Amino acid sequence: MNKKPAEIRKSGKTVFDGKLLKVNVDEVLLENGKTSVREYVEHRGGAAIVAETEDGILFVEQFRYPYREYVLELPAGKRENGENPVITAKRELEEETGFKTGKLKFLCEVYPSPAYTDERLYLFLATELEKTSAHLDEDEFLSVKAIKAEEVVKMIARGEIKDAKTLVALMEYFCFYRKNDGEPEKE
Repeated sequence: MNKKPAEIRKSGKTVFDGKLLKVNVDEVLLENGKTSVREYVEHRGGAAIVAETEDGILFVEQFRYPYREYVLELPAGKRENGENPVITAKRELEEETGFKTGKLKFLCEVYPSPAYTDERLYLFLATELEKTSAHLDEDEFLSVKAIKAEEVVKMIARGEIKDAKTLVALMEYFCFYRKNDGEPEKE
């Protein structure tokens, strides 16, 4: 799948540079020799974590302004510049849920919306959990919910979980890391 880039950047400019993201407008040379414009969001990416306690899989519910509604998601957060996604995952799990992980397994990397952003999300499975305390950012308001796996599957089927990173991470978890009897599979 290592092909030569089909589009070559000729020029570009950043039209917005904010705290969370940058918006760029580039002129590109297409494979047919013509030029076109590509607008895209530059984002430093993040990590999301599947963590299951005896009470259930840990979720956070928070108001997401772009959708103007509360969204149920796995614990997640953005990477600091140049930060290893493993560090991001460990930090965000503890900050948001109050659980430390003794072991973190990489599940997969996903591109949330490749048509307009370069964001990469790294999805992990956290095991060997230890209860500590949450410490949210000052602009973060969320509630932590532990939901039994069987109920999570029903919620997915009913369309109640809409967050893409959460759905992909749960698919990885249920398909490859969890036996039908509810016990995590051995590595």
